[in-house]
Amino acid sequence: QVQLVESGGGLVQPGGSLRLSCAASGSIFSINAMGWYRQAPGKQRELVARITSGGSTNYADSVKGRFTISRDNAKNTVYLQMNSLKPEDTAVYYCDADLSPYGDYVGHYWGQGTQVTVSS
Repeated sequence: QVQLVESGGGLVQPGGSLRLSCAASGSIFSINAMGWYRQAPGKQRELVARITSGGSTNYADSVKGRFTISRDNAKNTVYLQMNSLKPEDTAVYYCDADLSPYGDYVGHYWGQGTQVTVSS
């Protein structure tokens, strides 16, 4: 059984920073891409950033230059460093991963989400 557990969300003032973490645990043979999505109230879930096992990254235009995604393959963990936060970054942030539990297939998994609120 695979679990993705996020941490690091909270309340921050505009211009502030937060660092999100997401650790994958359970039966894991290999992990391909990992990433972060977000969903604001009344809006669809959208991609924030993704990173491959080789370290290639892609970002939503709205966060380029402010957010940085990274991963520690030894710890099966992905991070999202968020700087210069804006009120429009307020959302529930979800971690995702394309991983193989046993080496025979690749499944897509989601974390439970962590709330990020940017407000003065």
